[in-house]
Amino acid sequence: MDSLSNLADGFSVALTPENLLWALVGVFLGTLVGVLPGIGPALTVALLLPVTYSLEPIQAFIMFAGIYYGGMYGGSTTSILLNTPGESASIITALEGNRMAKRGRGAAALSTAAIGSFVAGTIATLGLTFLAPVMADVALNFGPAEYLALIILAFTAITALLGSSLVRGLVSLFFGLAIGLIGIDALTGQPRFTFGNQHLLNGVDVVTVAVGLFAVGETLWVASRMRHDKADVEPIKGSLWMTKDDWRRSWKPWLRGTAIGFPIGSLPAGGAEIPTFLSYSLEKKLTDHPEEFGKGAIEGVAGPEAANNASAAGVLVPLLTLGLPTSATAAIMLAAFQRYNIQPGPQLFDRNPDLVWGLIASLYIGNLMLLVLNLPLVGLWVKLLSIPRPLLYGGILVFAGLGTWAQSQSVTGLVVLYAIGIVGYLMRRFDIPVGPAVVGGILGPEAETHFRRAMQISQGDASVFVTRPLSATILAVAVVLIFGPRVWRLWQRHRGGNTGGLATE
Repeated sequence: MDSLSNLADGFSVALTPENLLWALVGVFLGTLVGVLPGIGPALTVALLLPVTYSLEPIQAFIMFAGIYYGGMYGGSTTSILLNTPGESASIITALEGNRMAKRGRGAAALSTAAIGSFVAGTIATLGLTFLAPVMADVALNFGPAEYLALIILAFTAITALLGSSLVRGLVSLFFGLAIGLIGIDALTGQPRFTFGNQHLLNGVDVVTVAVGLFAVGETLWVASRMRHDKADVEPIKGSLWMTKDDWRRSWKPWLRGTAIGFPIGSLPAGGAEIPTFLSYSLEKKLTDHPEEFGKGAIEGVAGPEAANNASAAGVLVPLLTLGLPTSATAAIMLAAFQRYNIQPGPQLFDRNPDLVWGLIASLYIGNLMLLVLNLPLVGLWVKLLSIPRPLLYGGILVFAGLGTWAQSQSVTGLVVLYAIGIVGYLMRRFDIPVGPAVVGGILGPEAETHFRRAMQISQGDASVFVTRPLSATILAVAVVLIFGPRVWRLWQRHRGGNTGGLATE
């Protein structure tokens, strides 16, 4: 009952005319930028982060909720009509949705993605409403050792689960950790990695890191591939309203995708990639139309899109209750919290109840706005896809630079932004995931702080991290994430070898 009363208070905050306007602006801007080719939710949030600098915290985060969900919806439009997924979680949507569009069923694909996103987002937000306060109460018992273990788990999860190589993931993570070390050491007061530049004494702002790696780096990468990856926008044919058969084939995948996406997204080792692929595999097994998979099956759009949006709400559970980002988009949202000197965690629900419950209430409102706003305006979003690519990418680079200048008011900030952007481009060129670098840059200083506190409390005894049951358990999960898949592959290979010729027949 406390959650319901708190949610009612949150709606009283979110439903004020001014905050409703910011929710609408966020939804519109998020969809506007997210629908552009090659731009996913993470890049959308990073690019629009400087827009919120002049707003009050509650207004900024209500707007962010709209940008977050709007960016995810816009990404599905691009995947379906242009076959250009903005992130790995949209690959499945592009696979089946674009084939539906080629068969003249792009309208049905867009509708099932929009309605599925609304259904999954609403159910998952209900889960967030009741699960987040419980996790916050549990997290109140955490000490520095437990928090360090959780951060290590977040490092491990995003490094092991993103990208094709653990080594590449670690390279990205350590690059982010190095950026996080720039500035004045809080314990000794000595400058670190500033190279004598006074503008770096306060460190590199996490917003600059996020915008550089995502907005600038991604834009340079997509622009460099422009002549190689040509794609035509598929025209939308027929009515946007789904047929009775489309409804019959979509509603169960929506619910199953939600049931898969939210729990996995809520885990500290969660994210959106795993549930979308699991949902696709499940729908492929349960479908009555297996011959359509790979050729444009509506279940292959409905299930993964629902899982993707449900995991988006699930990702907010560890972010709000533990301060742990389990996806690149969540890492950028954590940067937004830190921009306002607000640290997500168990104390957030007690110290900033209006903010956190207003944010959760705005997720319900933003979901409804997306459904009402985006289907009628799909023609506008399609016209955006015809913007000449050089103008589009040039505009993104200028917009990113203006946002950074407004924040830092220094040439050093611009140099750092574009230097990090070039590194982001090189990371994509050599298939190094970007997510671990952002998480490392944000959580690296936190990890250092918790490590020092734990060592001070234990009087220098490092065994405190493995003798406390909770921290030892969390570290064990991190070890399993690193070595578990490799042990499993070795066991499967050994098992296949023992079966002799049967394994290859």
